[in-house]
Amino acid sequence: MSLWRETPDLDALNAKQKNTIGEALDIRFEDFDDQSLTASMPVDHRTHQPYGLLHGGASVVLAETVGSSASYLIIDTCKYFCVGLEVNANHLRGLRSGRVTAVAHPVHIGRTTHVWDIRLTSDEGKTSCISRLTVAIVPLGEQPPER
Repeated sequence: MSLWRETPDLDALNAKQKNTIGEALDIRFEDFDDQSLTASMPVDHRTHQPYGLLHGGASVVLAETVGSSASYLIIDTCKYFCVGLEVNANHLRGLRSGRVTAVAHPVHIGRTTHVWDIRLTSDEGKTSCISRLTVAIVPLGEQPPER
């Protein structure tokens, strides 16, 4: 059984990256199946830390982007919105080049929270980061006021 309310539209997900950090880091949604969503980003000058390795913060941006987008694809967006509540990451291996790919799998899909396990891997399939994202599912009427 599929997680998704509707079949994910990768072109629409990629279009939503316009004018966001996702566009700045060239995050691209690439694939999905019944239980996961996949996106990637380059490991280059945009995502490096000063010593030429993939910046841990960039890995977290990729993880939160793919996980929160997966939550968005599950909820009824006429009634709810979703926001990241907590994210953590264990950086296991440094990367210097190529693309890093993130695959989000659900750990818990509840009424008010979703928890995602997100694994980031190198082009060679080696795990570089393991992240866990908790997403809050909030009724539209409870949106925080705009500043």
